[in-house]
Amino acid sequence: MRYLIVLLALAGVVVSTLALRVHYSTGTEPCSINEKWDCGIVNHSPFAEIEHVPVAAIGIAGYLVLAGLALARRPTPLAVLAVLALAFSLNLTRIEKYVLEVYCVYCVISLGIITVVTVVSLIWAFMGTPSRRRA
Repeated sequence: MRYLIVLLALAGVVVSTLALRVHYSTGTEPCSINEKWDCGIVNHSPFAEIEHVPVAAIGIAGYLVLAGLALARRPTPLAVLAVLALAFSLNLTRIEKYVLEVYCVYCVISLGIITVVTVVSLIWAFMGTPSRRRA
């Protein structure tokens, strides 16, 4: 399971890096599909930063920590962080839907990735170790 989580986390790093590139760009974005799907609007909004730190950079760091915890075989802290990251991502999606009324393709892909990471990490944390299966 840990290698699956690492692979997913690395995919999350790639997606977050693409979103970070959009955050700092000024040109037309390839993910500007229509009035409901536009990464530029989302990544240039006031919600794209927390204390002057781009949310995409926070995503990169978070995915790297998740990968590190998976490689270190730390399923419980991994699951806790994954649940927190999922809650953060769901909140950002709520902002996209109800406040900005536009979605970012990279953000939605990241939401999918962190959802799978969370499910897998919870399975690993609660059923993956032999001592927990016996109890």
